[in-house]
Amino acid sequence: MATPLESPITFSNVGKARWWRSGLFASQTGYVLLALVALFVVMNFASPYFLTEGNLQNVAKNFSFIAIATLGVTFVIITGGIDLSVGSVMCFSAMITSMVMTQISTPGMPGAEWFVHLADDGKTVIANWPGLILLVSVLAGLAVALIVGLVNGFCIAVLGLSPFVTTLGMLSIVRGLGYVVSNGRGSFPSGPEASYFYTLTSGVVLGMPAPFIYLVVLAAAMAVVLHHTSFGRHVFAIGGNEKAAALTGIPVVRVKIEIYVICALAAGLQGIIISGWLGSAPANMATSYELNVIAAAVIGGANLAGGIGGPLGAIVGCVLLEVIRNGLVLAQVNSYWQQTLVGVIIIAAVLVDRLRSRMA
Repeated sequence: MATPLESPITFSNVGKARWWRSGLFASQTGYVLLALVALFVVMNFASPYFLTEGNLQNVAKNFSFIAIATLGVTFVIITGGIDLSVGSVMCFSAMITSMVMTQISTPGMPGAEWFVHLADDGKTVIANWPGLILLVSVLAGLAVALIVGLVNGFCIAVLGLSPFVTTLGMLSIVRGLGYVVSNGRGSFPSGPEASYFYTLTSGVVLGMPAPFIYLVVLAAAMAVVLHHTSFGRHVFAIGGNEKAAALTGIPVVRVKIEIYVICALAAGLQGIIISGWLGSAPANMATSYELNVIAAAVIGGANLAGGIGGPLGAIVGCVLLEVIRNGLVLAQVNSYWQQTLVGVIIIAAVLVDRLRSRMA
């Protein structure tokens, strides 16, 4: 009769990851976060103004102006796609929002009678229902973003077109439409509720810039969706292996369309917020922003091959780019170096991730 072993057999090389593949170092985001901390320390010694309250608020506001769109692009990158149209969508949504607000706030214009009326003096414009003009204008801006996202998603998920080619074409289409509807001129929010618009887009809430508050809320929502819902699991599954995901019953077409809609809506919201900060929506607004948005997502750890990414990485990537820009300004370095450094950082981030993979 066999006797039981006195002690179980253990394998020291099973279940243990090497130190550079565990904890903080388990993802590219961890390395970028360490680089960001080091950059904060260096900038603190390089400029006495860097860690002042006013400058940190500027950093928080400025990186928020691309971070919301970066959250949307990160969704797309996780599925293995790309969206080059986000900059144009920012501009078009902002322009539509401003133009609609001006249209329905001007007595005598078609449809304006539903929203405003003149006071007894015949000059003062008064809103019929407080908040309605602002709501309709913002929804109009988001509606055009929604349409762009649906078209992108349909072409990519249903027609099988390349995400790169499709969104590159949409970049030109949407930018061109912006010039068509505005005749190449910018627009600016006006009317009795323009002040509310500026407060909500460029004001301060609880001592923090309003865009930063929106970013935190949306990033938290994204984290919950990606890691605690079936939709999030489907997104990662499609990015890991789209064919295998389809074989397991995941509605790949529907999820991919929804992803591009989310990305476009995030870009549209970002554009509306930026127009409030600028005080207008110029026809060339957000030109080449898609490069900064995608760069921030990639630097933060989103893998262009798909399957990897998250809100923390998106935010960290945006903060890193803004700290570099802010540091160059404080150090009185030619601002044109910023684009060069961004390219260097992208290549370095990909190189570090590749070295980690080979050493695993």
